[in-house]
Amino acid sequence: MRKIRLILWLAVAIALFALGALTVVMFSERQGGLAQAGLSGGGMAPGAPLGGPFSLVDHKGGPVTEALFRDKPSAVFFGFTHCPDVCPTTLMEAGEWIEALGPDADKLRVVFVTVDPERDTPEAMDDYLSAFSQRIVGVTGEPEKVHAMVKDYKIVSRKVPLEGGDYTMDHTASVILLDRNGSFVGTIARGEGRDSAMAKLRRLVAG
Repeated sequence: MRKIRLILWLAVAIALFALGALTVVMFSERQGGLAQAGLSGGGMAPGAPLGGPFSLVDHKGGPVTEALFRDKPSAVFFGFTHCPDVCPTTLMEAGEWIEALGPDADKLRVVFVTVDPERDTPEAMDDYLSAFSQRIVGVTGEPEKVHAMVKDYKIVSRKVPLEGGDYTMDHTASVILLDRNGSFVGTIARGEGRDSAMAKLRRLVAG
């Protein structure tokens, strides 16, 4: 009887362990999907057209259109100013990339597009970006127009309610690389090593 009871307890323990492992895997897959969906993880081929026309404003309140992604290659990150960790980390890295490129930084346009235009006014974007680099261009505007642009650029973004009526945003965590025609070249993944990121950027500005 004692042996049967021991076997039953062991079976329960194994089942609980398996359930916990499955939960971790599902959570990791969800985060990975948000980071890559529609881009490198979604099978988009380099050279494919990306995005469409838009009419928004930059972090200084000036008008910007899809022409922002022409004439120079671009490194584009979609995020929001209330982001607790991914956005400030990525923008800090972007500032370091710009410095490391030296004179070649003039050949690259680094752009930060909000996925939270309801809170990210030009003033908020300007104040936020001043902590990272004067060379990063912020993009915001009327919410419906921003959301349309985010969708056109195949970015995953959704509002997640928090306690007390606040909210955060889930969003694609990769930096998108575009050539001088605004076509998709590749991505720099969240957490990608500096050497790998710099090699991609140098190839981008040399193209």
